[in-house]
Amino acid sequence: MSRRAALTLPALGLAAAWALAALLPAAPCRAQAVSPQETPMFADAVKAGILPPVAERIPTVPLVVDLAARGRTSGQPGGTLRTMISRDKDIRMMVVYGYARLVGYDSDYRLAPDLLHSVDVNDNRTFTLHLRPGHRWSDGAPFTSADFAYWWNDVANNAELSPSGPPDFLRVEGHYPTVTFPDATTVVFDWPVPNPNFLPTLAMARPPFIYRPAHYLKPFHLAYAETETLTAAVIAARVKGWAALHNKMDNMYNFDNPDLPTLQPWINATDGKKMRHRFTRNPFYHRVDPNGVQLPYIDAVEMEVVGGGLVAARSNAGQADLQARGLDFRDIPILRKGETDGSGYRTLLWANGTASQIAIYPNLNYADPVWREVLRDVRVRRALSLAIDRKTINRALYFNLASPGAMTVLPQSPFFDVANRDAWASFDPEQANALLDQAGLPRGRNGIRHLPDGRPMEIVVETAGERQEVENALQIVTDTWAEVGVKLVMRPLDRDILRNRVYAGTSMASVWYGWDNGIPQAYTSPDYLAPRYQEFFAWPKWGQFHQTGGEAGEAPDMEPALALMNLAHDWEVASDDATRANVWRQMLAIHAENVFGIGILAGAPQPVVVSDRVQNAPTEAIWAWDPGAHFGIHRIDEFYLGEPGVSH
Repeated sequence: MSRRAALTLPALGLAAAWALAALLPAAPCRAQAVSPQETPMFADAVKAGILPPVAERIPTVPLVVDLAARGRTSGQPGGTLRTMISRDKDIRMMVVYGYARLVGYDSDYRLAPDLLHSVDVNDNRTFTLHLRPGHRWSDGAPFTSADFAYWWNDVANNAELSPSGPPDFLRVEGHYPTVTFPDATTVVFDWPVPNPNFLPTLAMARPPFIYRPAHYLKPFHLAYAETETLTAAVIAARVKGWAALHNKMDNMYNFDNPDLPTLQPWINATDGKKMRHRFTRNPFYHRVDPNGVQLPYIDAVEMEVVGGGLVAARSNAGQADLQARGLDFRDIPILRKGETDGSGYRTLLWANGTASQIAIYPNLNYADPVWREVLRDVRVRRALSLAIDRKTINRALYFNLASPGAMTVLPQSPFFDVANRDAWASFDPEQANALLDQAGLPRGRNGIRHLPDGRPMEIVVETAGERQEVENALQIVTDTWAEVGVKLVMRPLDRDILRNRVYAGTSMASVWYGWDNGIPQAYTSPDYLAPRYQEFFAWPKWGQFHQTGGEAGEAPDMEPALALMNLAHDWEVASDDATRANVWRQMLAIHAENVFGIGILAGAPQPVVVSDRVQNAPTEAIWAWDPGAHFGIHRIDEFYLGEPGVSH
């Protein structure tokens, strides 16, 4: 039976909710005709014939946002919004914050069409994507199924551009989909087996971009460009070949090629490395408000690159209109002070959606064979967790506003279980000592335990050096681990260096956040709980093995890891929500018992600075990478700039 046929309105479960949204055309919009209103910023360009009028720029069927459903008001176009980043490469956050996706999550975390007009789903095997007629890229070129065909045929399946083939999320049970393009506004992905993770992946903070602006990229592709012209372009760009040139120009996520057409609400208007990057509104953006005003309301966004340690101080001085990245819980006092000093902003405290604010990851794939065996001993990982005084860390760093506990899902998830949060998470040095004794790690004369080969048990924990509370927490952990004979050596590194060391197996242990998605539902793929990705720092080599189809990394060789892989597969082939929910609970129980990631605490509020002139920003919200894309799910294209102190 097809999913379309099976769905009925009464008694819909959570998993069915997103499926229903996917079957309806443009679920978050009102089914009404609107009279498009010209944007003041483009009025002169339209009059001069440089741009077509707004009625010809928006799709024939635009997405009409329902502001009233989110308690928002119609805004006034114009103005520049200021925000800060700590690295030049983080201009990619504009793709995250803009959150224009084929399908995306609404404010209730239900999937609904966005760039797409609608999606038909048949048994989670066949997905028919219906594009919006008349939709255009930011340069005015039509956005059609030809852009999907170019990506599928000429990028994803081109050995020089994609040596590993199409992305992993499209491979299910060893099968890639058959992709067809019946007409200009229809794309069909068809698998012989279910792929329930297809639509949620399209809604991620970092989307897979299963389309490309073919009209722009074809001149850089060997199959379409004239050889002499392409050779000259390769030489001019000083790259090794045409594939390197194509990849350089094709940076949909990095957002660092201003000439690359986009579908996001704002366009990169700054080339190269700068201290201040400017993004201007996309004249062909597909969303409009109920009055026919084309979004985004705000004309431009300026991203200033500042040192990470200066974000709070600059925000305190009123130099940001919207800021959360680069701010931590410890910054709240200085931000509150700026409010009282009249800096013209308010500090909102949003809930945090990550599974853990701080988590320590022993690397089960560490290159040192002796250490590897020690870290793979579950008694050792449990002991290290039991030797952490989470209550002291919570009191000292978070004023008891966070929730101490092991890494697991948050209470907002239906799979939250107090037993998982409490597993091996009490401060119990006596039990920790007993477990380390059982693991055959005796103490030396100085109180530090020894490995089987006689080396001292000194665990080097590497950090990205970006969050002061991480280093402060590790200082407390250093003291309590010493009580059980373990010496902690903290090593701050650059974020990219840290990741590369973890992926290479040369990092013994590291600190990062917990799972990005701490609020999963039955429809959420649990693949990030299985050893499928190198980004989970406890098993980078196992993740590489899965991601490369066995061409790199190492095959999982621990029973709990293999069980997680089997359960992730069970979720993929399940035909009902009850089975998927049961899989989630089993996988979370395995993590709780095996302590692959040593969570410390979760739920510390995320400070969000919002200028008094920014309107429509939610007072209460969740700050999460996935699902949510940080500001993305809150639709900053609906924010607008008004007069400070005026109620809207």
